[in-house]
Amino acid sequence: MAVAPQPQPRLRVIFGALMLVLLLASLDQTIVSTALPTIVGDLGGLQHLSWVVTAYLLASTVTGPIYGKLGDLYGRKIVLQIAIVIFLIGSVLCGLSQSMLQLIAFRALQGLGAGGLIVVTLAVVGDVVPPRERGRYQGFFGAVFGVSTIIGPLLGGFFVDNLSWRWIFYVNLPVGALALAVIAAVFQTRTVTHRHVIDIAGASLLAASLSAVILFTSLGGTTWAWSSPQIIALMVLSVVLLPLFGYAEHKAREPILPLSLFGDHTFSVTSAVGFIVGFALFGAVTYLPLYSQVTKGLSPTRSGLLLTPLMGGLLVTSILSGIAISKLGRYRLFPIAGTALVAVSMFLLEQLGPHTSLWLLGAYSAVLGAGLGLVMQVLVLAVQNAVVPAVMGVATSGSTLMRQVGGSIGVAVFGAIFANRLRHELTSRVPKGTHLPKTVDPKAIRHLPPTTHLAYVDGVAAALHPVFIAAGAISVIAFLFTLLLREVPLRTREPNTGAVPEGAG
Repeated sequence: MAVAPQPQPRLRVIFGALMLVLLLASLDQTIVSTALPTIVGDLGGLQHLSWVVTAYLLASTVTGPIYGKLGDLYGRKIVLQIAIVIFLIGSVLCGLSQSMLQLIAFRALQGLGAGGLIVVTLAVVGDVVPPRERGRYQGFFGAVFGVSTIIGPLLGGFFVDNLSWRWIFYVNLPVGALALAVIAAVFQTRTVTHRHVIDIAGASLLAASLSAVILFTSLGGTTWAWSSPQIIALMVLSVVLLPLFGYAEHKAREPILPLSLFGDHTFSVTSAVGFIVGFALFGAVTYLPLYSQVTKGLSPTRSGLLLTPLMGGLLVTSILSGIAISKLGRYRLFPIAGTALVAVSMFLLEQLGPHTSLWLLGAYSAVLGAGLGLVMQVLVLAVQNAVVPAVMGVATSGSTLMRQVGGSIGVAVFGAIFANRLRHELTSRVPKGTHLPKTVDPKAIRHLPPTTHLAYVDGVAAALHPVFIAAGAISVIAFLFTLLLREVPLRTREPNTGAVPEGAG
């Protein structure tokens, strides 16, 4: 059945609630970073510090495809409500944590809820808005992602300085409760009459293989050495489990991630582009704050503010491209232009040095943000336009998953490139026997003797060059893939599938 027209007031209310949900999930990916030193000072457990971030990332990534499938089977409303409740319970428990191990466990619980917030929210838009009108809404979602990336660390710093680190979790409660109430009151759902079979084997193998990938990319070179037995075992597991997952999906009656999706040209191309863009983006953008804090000597707060031009570029192009797509009914040109801008921005960032002005850094960042705003949400829009409503959730989660996995691998690869190059640069610039910090700690580096400090700063700037060159080369590959994307005219109504989209009223 086609999508029934939404009454505009109801649609606006639903969309507002969905933006709050998306803000919750995306904000918690970054808000903790500023507070980590304070948390360690309060709870101890420095050796487990990285797990506070890894536990959330792992749980949210692994559960995303599962939520997508459950939404397709049992309805988006109930699945989204369950995800919000789990997320809020996890947030309360995180705020009440009395030890680092408790915090890590509750962050994982929070991540179990967060995995459904992003995926199901994006799929709901596919339910309640026809593809032709979907561009403008996806554009606003892209803006939410951009804003949360920048304000997350700033909000975390504000709560730590003025209240307590525990408030970075408690702040989720009123926002989540409001979203939950609006969804319960306004969002209509369909009644499930068919008995479904849950693909337990596929879900388990997918969770295990994704866990292995996320753990070895997040902990390799930091918690454990790349040559350690733990990392090697995780690498082997990720390679072995993937074909087993494919076999399980081939045999499953209702697969958690249907392999037939990869036979769809649009899904395959957008997944490849999403993976590569995530690889380049998360791998390279990680080093912009490092550059400003070490090379420019800025505080973490000022360093975060320097990312404002990136957010501004993303905000503008996300919204404008969404409006343009809705008017034109076409989308192919936007990811092509976006990946080209991302590639150009990476090669511009490669030119950063100790004496580069902050204005120039802001301009380069704005170009990167503008490119990302033209790509990220358009990929989801293209996928949703290409599939039938019955697989909207798994298609959306699959597209999002590829970007997350690409980002995790990108962080690991670029981290290895940066560490090897920095070691070489410091060896050639700093006299032998000089005592240097074991990690690239901005505070420790500022207290080095003037001559050593200057050599270290120059070494960090030089070590960043191959990172951005590699990111630029990878972005060019993403650009070439976008040229393969076919222009499928955006529908003004959904195909006749016999299913009533949720929220249609």
